[in-house]
Amino acid sequence: MTNTLSGKVAAVTGAASGIGLECAKILHENGASVVFVDRNEAALTKITGEIGERAYPLALDLFDGDAVMAMPDRIAEMAGPLDIFHANAGAYVGGAAAEGDPDQWDRVLELNCNAAFRCVRAVLPGMIERKSGDILFTSSVAGVTPVVWEPIYTASKYAVQAFLHATRRQVAPHGIRMGAVLPGPVVTALLDDWPKEKMEEALANGSLMQPREVAEAVLFMVTRPPGVVVRDLVLLPNSVDL
Repeated sequence: MTNTLSGKVAAVTGAASGIGLECAKILHENGASVVFVDRNEAALTKITGEIGERAYPLALDLFDGDAVMAMPDRIAEMAGPLDIFHANAGAYVGGAAAEGDPDQWDRVLELNCNAAFRCVRAVLPGMIERKSGDILFTSSVAGVTPVVWEPIYTASKYAVQAFLHATRRQVAPHGIRMGAVLPGPVVTALLDDWPKEKMEEALANGSLMQPREVAEAVLFMVTRPPGVVVRDLVLLPNSVDL
């Protein structure tokens, strides 16, 4: 543990598992007070109880627009004004466009795009007023390289990249940094629908990363000198040919 982020307040969505959990943990390990945001209240209570001081659970449904807009005030009441916001929560859907379920597409697009964008809308005014802040997205390599077997997920991450970099240029004069970590395949619950044989093969040949590796990249991004922004950080297993 270091004190690199001592005195900082961070919040991470989708923090009950996977990439979000590891990112929240690593920020905490490096001195930040961290609000773990997720809809799974029981998991959050258990996780933050085990971590102890400076770890706060915030059960929140990101599909509830009013709750999202109230999120910064709830974070401030728990831990203080927000310095680092990580829009990590997301959903995955793959498969052929001609065979997909549009209702499932709607949910993925709503969470990956609209809910994430609303979160940023909620936290930006406070950061603009304080003239500082970091906002990160968990995007994907699919946001810069179309992946043929996941057109809807790819489209959602392209939208994230477009929103991110247009907004980044708006808020940079206010001292706010925005960036994205763009991992390739990571061992998370998003891959639960992979066939068992495919998962075992991927683990054996080194084509999957662990959530902690993404968290280490996020820590690097938010600990750069104030005048430096890491706008996109792509992470790939060395065996993936993209």
